[in-house]
Amino acid sequence: MSITVNGNQIPTTDSGFLQNIEDWSEDVALAIAAEEQLELTERHWDLVNYLRDEYVNNGGNQPNTRNLVKAMARTWDDKSVNAKTLYDLFPGDPSKQGGRIAGLPESRRKGGY
Repeated sequence: MSITVNGNQIPTTDSGFLQNIEDWSEDVALAIAAEEQLELTERHWDLVNYLRDEYVNNGGNQPNTRNLVKAMARTWDDKSVNAKTLYDLFPGDPSKQGGRIAGLPESRRKGGY
């Protein structure tokens, strides 16, 4: 499978994750989000950029939703952030759908909070 971004074919897995993290760009993120019928706001980008930073600069770490809630509460200086807040942004699961848009490999975690 693949997605087309700016005339280039970007290879993806059957579940829509990039095969090569180096193929990611903001345009690629926008294309994946459009396929998933999401319009990326500043808060979406905060989470996407956090996921990318954690993966690239923290040994391939892919935080689960609980850790994303804590991180976004700090980032947005908003103690009312909870799982629902993030699921409102990424209804397909903040860590998985957000990771796909961030260009990360598919997480092999079992899920859960």
